[in-house]
Amino acid sequence: MKIQLTETVLRDANQSLIATRLPYSEFEEILPVLDQCGYYSVECWGGATFDSCLRFLGEDPWERLYKIRQKMPNTKLQMLLRGQNILGYKHYPDDIVRKFVEHSIKNGIDIIRIFDALNDTRNLRVAIEETVKQGGIASGAISYTASPVHTLDNFVMVGREMKEMGVSSLCIKDMSGIMGPQESYDLVSALKNEVGLPVILHTHSTTGLAFMTCLKAAEAGVDVIDTAVSCFSGGSSQPSTETIAYCLRQLGFEIPVDSENIKKVNDFFVPLRDKYLANGVLDPLVMATDADALNYQVPGGMISNLISQLKQQNSMDRFSDVLLEVPNVRRDLGYPPLVTPTSQIVGAQAVMNVLAGERYKNVSNEVKAYLRGEYGKAPGEVNKEVQHKIVGDDVITERYADRLEPAFEKMKAEIGETARRDEDVLSYIAFPQVAEKFFKERAERETKIVKYNIVAI
Repeated sequence: MKIQLTETVLRDANQSLIATRLPYSEFEEILPVLDQCGYYSVECWGGATFDSCLRFLGEDPWERLYKIRQKMPNTKLQMLLRGQNILGYKHYPDDIVRKFVEHSIKNGIDIIRIFDALNDTRNLRVAIEETVKQGGIASGAISYTASPVHTLDNFVMVGREMKEMGVSSLCIKDMSGIMGPQESYDLVSALKNEVGLPVILHTHSTTGLAFMTCLKAAEAGVDVIDTAVSCFSGGSSQPSTETIAYCLRQLGFEIPVDSENIKKVNDFFVPLRDKYLANGVLDPLVMATDADALNYQVPGGMISNLISQLKQQNSMDRFSDVLLEVPNVRRDLGYPPLVTPTSQIVGAQAVMNVLAGERYKNVSNEVKAYLRGEYGKAPGEVNKEVQHKIVGDDVITERYADRLEPAFEKMKAEIGETARRDEDVLSYIAFPQVAEKFFKERAERETKIVKYNIVAI
């Protein structure tokens, strides 16, 4: 049996370990080799990369994608899309979702892995339809979590609904690394037998379960496993590409990747890993196994960002308290899976509750929006006392995007000539203030280059 691999070092691995601070210039050189590794796909975009490019790296995320595409013509490029949230932290009108999908594919994306943080499939339909319309591959991702309301039957139901919408495959998205080997075997088996689509496993090494979980998924017939080259693997990242390939080949599975080229890729990234360790961007905490995550269920990207937030407020001594508060907030909100944007919503509220010394004394706008129903239907019952305290009776039951008017042309007019193309408009829509700052700095950089060239002549 053949099992293919998706490499995550350009997206989720560096998002989980170094909060997506890896600039294009640092990995450009290795892209042609990465292109020859024989991966099913390389995840290189989406998730937090878009925000991080604009906010921290001074890069145009669209140009980053296009340049990766030029360097990697032979490999399917993959992105992670948050359904109706696209790559931001709120729901957007349908016309913007469609436009974002269209330009993602035009700039080089082959596979769009589409998920909703609450597994509310109403928030997936538009993105799936547009991906298929534009000639892309739509992969439906089920946000895996453990709670009283998340059962095997529930996950299979979500998979069936995604299939009806037109996805070509299903991904089990275990963002916190909490899925055990038996759960993996049971869920992969159920999805393949009862839904009948190829199944992909995405997990994290946070709790130490990942290798066992991958092995049992292989035995159950999984088609693709997400991995990261070894120096960017482990901890809150994915399990090691090299180790998974070695193990599964030994057990008789066909793993169609080129191990020699993968070693070249890993050797290239080792000095980068060491650099980020030395400058503190890569915190050893996120590289360790943390079995407590089986309780608090904090995903890799959320851990690194929580640490960053607490460091900025000189409150790292409260880290353990925040982790203990996370499951309490999650229970109050009806057990949302902890994945962007709900991971940030729950995590930020947990930080507020701990630092304020009183639960829900301060409440973020995102929690208010969540409790109103702007992110979709909560998987379980929310704490009615908390909900009423924060939003009263202002609760939405329909799909929130149905309330939103088309907005792309309006936003395009609003930003005016600052936007050079539709991609700039989309960046502005997703992150208005951050994008405006980036556009201003981009113009200033280009002015300096022109002046330098004139002087040089």
